[in-house]
Amino acid sequence: MKRRTFLKSGAGIAAVAGVAAPAIAQERIEWNMPSSFPKPAPGVGTNATRFAELVEQLSGGRMVITVYGAGELVPPFAVEDAVQAGNAPIGHGTPYYAASKTAAAHWFTGVPFGLTANEHYAWLKWGGGQQIWDEIYAERNLKPFYSGNSGTQAGGWFKSRIDSLADLQGLNMRIAGLGGEMMRKLGVNAILMPATEIFQALQSGAIDAAEWVGPLLDQAFGLQRITNLCYTPAYAEPGAALQVVVNTDAWAGLSDDLKAIIEAAAAQAAMETLAQFDYFNVTAMASLQEAGVEFLSFPDEVVAAMKTAWDEVREEQRAASADAARVLDSYEAYRTGAVPYANAFVGRYLNDR
Repeated sequence: MKRRTFLKSGAGIAAVAGVAAPAIAQERIEWNMPSSFPKPAPGVGTNATRFAELVEQLSGGRMVITVYGAGELVPPFAVEDAVQAGNAPIGHGTPYYAASKTAAAHWFTGVPFGLTANEHYAWLKWGGGQQIWDEIYAERNLKPFYSGNSGTQAGGWFKSRIDSLADLQGLNMRIAGLGGEMMRKLGVNAILMPATEIFQALQSGAIDAAEWVGPLLDQAFGLQRITNLCYTPAYAEPGAALQVVVNTDAWAGLSDDLKAIIEAAAAQAAMETLAQFDYFNVTAMASLQEAGVEFLSFPDEVVAAMKTAWDEVREEQRAASADAARVLDSYEAYRTGAVPYANAFVGRYLNDR
């Protein structure tokens, strides 16, 4: 019996014909999975490797997924393209890295002043978000799975203090997603670059500030070696989701139990990754503070300006496409009730404890 497999070739990744053939229960299936992140990167990289481990364990070795880090098979921002084209059967990353394909992708990752990690998953699972995600991605030959979340991120590492709106004018800042569009309205030159380029760009002066993730990952990437000023929280990213995407032809070729295993592995990896961030961000923040890092808050006038700018960006996105408007309406319908609930229960508790 010939194995369905995706192998690396001199020209990149070559898809073996017969992807959609019916799966045989005893067949060993081997898939390569490119990721948008370096494999060793805590949280984002280890999310991919943990997912692959779970698939192999749950399938009893019938399905083996080999993870390739950012740039090893495809560029970090081209993972979805590779999976869509069938050049890879499965990929790992975050939806907004492919937002140029559909503006709606932002809401499956996270948006400014939006849902927290737990709220985001609640909307996907119970609020119709996953159904909309499935339908939009099916148009591009993709089957998406929520696989993790960073929780609320850091607002960014800045080389100089931000005491007023004027201090943002003309800053070159690495920032992803719609947070970048929000910051542009405040006079920031928002730049999207892969994680592997952030340290060098900040060190060389190509950028003046960088929003990456939070204490755990920012420390691992050495951003504290360049500046000791970190602003929190990231109003731009209150909870950024990770994803696994599968080529729909490859998906159709799997047996029902392997499909269930992929879904279960993504859900388990998601829970573990959020816990990983919540636990190790605590120790990383303490370590950074001991090393002299200052965790600062944005001035009130900056936060207010961010909110105003986001309102403008949100409505621009609503007008950008029917898909964006559809997902935004669903997202906002849940957020409208989630905010007062969270303020009354979680917010009050966090303030008082």
